Amino acid sequence: MNEVQLIRNQLALERAHASAVANACATALQADGGTAAGSDSLAPFRRACVDYLACVLAWFEERDQRLADLLQARFGAGRSREALARLEAACADHPASNVRDRQQRWREFAEYFNGVWSTRRDALDALLAANSRPTDWRTLGGIDADSILEERRRYALVVAQAPPDGPLGAAADRP
Repeated sequence: MNEVQLIRNQLALERAHASAVANACATALQADGGTAAGSDSLAPFRRACVDYLACVLAWFEERDQRLADLLQARFGAGRSREALARLEAACADHPASNVRDRQQRWREFAEYFNGVWSTRRDALDALLAANSRPTDWRTLGGIDADSILEERRRYALVVAQAPPDGPLGAAADRP
């Protein structure tokens, strides 16, 4: 496997993990029902999900910026910055907020992540697929051994905190 393939594989793994985490968190919080005990029991899982997503989406936003610099053009909707803003909104605890409001914000985040954000990622992947210059991939990816280990560590924390009956529970593929 050459260097470009290694970088692309890591980007694909990060994207798959981010998708699994976003969907598992939204699903768990939807199923929670908002009881005080249920909410408390999911707090470590939610915190691990948010930490993971904030980190990985920030990396994707940095890649978006580097790609824009390389291409001298910007894509439209679906920026990782918007996904981060929606994640922040989903996490916000407003005093007047009720369980339905929180569930709705998480649902909106998951819909954006799975729709507009993923569509943009697909378009970027297709655009870059023809580019086989390792220097461009190194610049764009910003991936090194430390970032790979950090992503795996954060994902393992999410999996460890996941409800056992959820999509990241006992059957999850572990890094």
